Amino acid sequence: MKIERIEIHLIRVPFDMGAAPTAFAGMNWTSVDSLFVRVCTDAGLEGWGEGWGHVACPTTSAALASLVGPAFIGRDAADRSSLMAEMGHRFHIHGRGGPIVYALSAIEIALWDIAGKCASLPIASLLGGAPCELAAYASLLRYSEPMPVAQAVERALAQGFRHIKLHEIRLDAVLAARAACGDSVWMALDTNCPWSVSQSIERARALEDVRLAWLEEPLWPPEDFPGLARVRAAASMPIAAGENVAGIHEFTAMLRAGAVDICQPSVIKFGGIEAVVQAVTLARAHGIDYVPHCFYFGPGYLASLHLAAAFAPGEAFELFFGDLEASPYHEAVRARKGRVRVPAGPGLGLEPDMAVIERYRLGPPVVIEG
Repeated sequence: MKIERIEIHLIRVPFDMGAAPTAFAGMNWTSVDSLFVRVCTDAGLEGWGEGWGHVACPTTSAALASLVGPAFIGRDAADRSSLMAEMGHRFHIHGRGGPIVYALSAIEIALWDIAGKCASLPIASLLGGAPCELAAYASLLRYSEPMPVAQAVERALAQGFRHIKLHEIRLDAVLAARAACGDSVWMALDTNCPWSVSQSIERARALEDVRLAWLEEPLWPPEDFPGLARVRAAASMPIAAGENVAGIHEFTAMLRAGAVDICQPSVIKFGGIEAVVQAVTLARAHGIDYVPHCFYFGPGYLASLHLAAAFAPGEAFELFFGDLEASPYHEAVRARKGRVRVPAGPGLGLEPDMAVIERYRLGPPVVIEG
């Protein structure tokens, strides 16, 4: 079953965050970009993948089109594991993280989609689990001020969420969120790497009364695992990190440093599904919990659902909290009463609506062929 064509579809979908857009993570959040990648075979089967992401989509697309994608043309789609190992070694000189790995992640997920279709099984079942329903946590954007973050929390509660994650760095905004949701609602905080070790310890102690489910990525730089271990030792709440870890060896270093209570590898950043499975296996050996990072909306979102079903069915699943104008997966990216369902169809379980992709695509698709 040879790979004969790879297509790259970059889409941009407007959304409403319920407040004035805030500059956050290098973006003004009025729309979101997603990179959909279709891998087609000579057997008529095709699979979908996604590469990271948001404003980095053009760089991932360039890596796919100019370097990574052509190397897969003519290769056996069924030989996924050894093929990905070969490609990882082939392209290592260009970096063990970043756009090359994001591009490899997209193709790897698509090959899993094909494998599931060949076996007539969902990916969750191939991983030893089963499709199920998961509790979801509303992953809010950064609102910065107390009033809009409290209003966002109230909207999430009105939609049925009982798990909420903030992306705030100001204590007054976090306190306003806790006051809005009350003591019974699960609440986590992702700060996106803003502070030094001493600042992180100071902020963690200031947050003790907020009763956080976890404090996520408080430390800059994120690869300072000994420093993060110091924060963990001083904090009263669990420490979570891992979405920015570059590969399994850096992930191992994070675990050996004792830096985290909860690991969060991102399937479209980390190398794909098998790489995440390796990370979960290591995390379990170190007594560390796994919760997927999933702040995206395409095939990587579906892959994350299947990984959660197989390895973290009892954990709340991250769901972007914003009103998307449309989605190629329609209601599958929305929660119902604070819960999401893992698709039960073969492979990823759903095919994207090409009419939606056509409507929101930025330019024509990039096609890679032999």
